[in-house]
Amino acid sequence: MARHFDPLTLRLFVAVCEEGNIARAAGREAIVASAVSKRIAAIEDTIGAPLLVRGRRGIVPTAAGRALLRQARDMLGTMERMHAELSEFASGVQGSVRVLASPSVLAEALPDDIGAFVRRYPDVRVSLDERISVEIVRGVREGAAELGVLWDRNDLSGLQLRRYRSDHLCVVVPRGHAFARRRRIRFEETLGQVSVGVAPGGMMDVMLRREAAMRGRTQAHRIQVSGMDTACRIIAAGLGLAILPREATAPFASASGLVLVPLAEEFAERRFVICSRADDMLPASARRLAEHLVSAAAS
Repeated sequence: MARHFDPLTLRLFVAVCEEGNIARAAGREAIVASAVSKRIAAIEDTIGAPLLVRGRRGIVPTAAGRALLRQARDMLGTMERMHAELSEFASGVQGSVRVLASPSVLAEALPDDIGAFVRRYPDVRVSLDERISVEIVRGVREGAAELGVLWDRNDLSGLQLRRYRSDHLCVVVPRGHAFARRRRIRFEETLGQVSVGVAPGGMMDVMLRREAAMRGRTQAHRIQVSGMDTACRIIAAGLGLAILPREATAPFASASGLVLVPLAEEFAERRFVICSRADDMLPASARRLAEHLVSAAAS
């Protein structure tokens, strides 16, 4: 006799795939680890194929497991949207929305914009997670999150896009630097300077390295750091300049006595977008949040 997959079992399976560890998944779902193992073993027995294998980085899904993961996320997302939509009839917009955002977006206005939304709609639970761009796109496509906010220099095919905010890259230098009195600086001019690399391997780092290579040059990074606040302290100490977004850097720069000089390049403007699946696949709360973010950016 065929067995049906109940929502709890599917949620536990998704948790194991996302956590890569049965114990962590069990803790996340407030259930004992042995019960998680038994439920997953029952699914494997039902379909007659293994769903999980133990890899170097923990437990990962097999090909069959990836197929089930995609379907489970869709099914659980549909059920969550159903409950959210029905609850809205009773007391306005309610539900939960998961947002995945890139580090660049989180360093700027997104937290404030979401904070304003939560104050306006306190019955909507918004979870906000930092992810790199490829993980954001995958999470939205697979239904693990309703909204993603990221730089538009990504493969966003098949997703619905809403324009959000933009930021502008600038050259950050201490007040005594030769560039401090300039009104604009070309990217080529920075390549002869000792510099500070920020978030190595990230999208902006990759773009700047590519732009340098197109000019037959390389960036002379004295040091590489993960955050803009650390980069600003290093710049203030006279250890190099950095190319950073003006909007995110301004608070650190003013406190450290740094000067922000606009980068005179077409690529200096970074445009951010809100990506999602089609509107008819989103709960009303997610659509309302997306509309709020667009409105906040426009105002």
